[in-house]
Amino acid sequence: MSIDKVRAYLKEFGIDGRIREFDVSSATVELAAIALGIDGARIAKTISLSSGDGGCILVVTAGDYKIDNRKFKDRFSLKPKMLSHEEALSLTGHAVGGVCPFALPEGVPVYLDESLRRFETVFPAAGSSNSALEMTPDELFKVSHAVEWVDVCKSREA
Repeated sequence: MSIDKVRAYLKEFGIDGRIREFDVSSATVELAAIALGIDGARIAKTISLSSGDGGCILVVTAGDYKIDNRKFKDRFSLKPKMLSHEEALSLTGHAVGGVCPFALPEGVPVYLDESLRRFETVFPAAGSSNSALEMTPDELFKVSHAVEWVDVCKSREA
């Protein structure tokens, strides 16, 4: 089970005890916000995209942001294409709804969008569709082994 892999991974950082599991789904930004009782913008959603060579790229962004096609193409030199549910599971080891930047297969790059930096803490998933944990954006960068901070998203209202 993916949450067990994430728990073991987070234990190496001494933060596995922060995982919260819910009796309800947290598979979407809206559901996670309800489960946590917070503003959905603070959900750190992980978007799994094709890398164009059979692999994937993970972009973690604030819950109220989405991929900006132009910014993404300018940064990665490819058009953003979401992975199918099957591709997400096979390439990340996590099912859609629980995709997170932890306990990933070797070689899966993680990028954090600048939109997360406006919060003191954010809530990424923890490997299942009913889990999350609270951490600072700097902790998220360190624990996810992110490649770098990027600006490839825009507000959903934009």
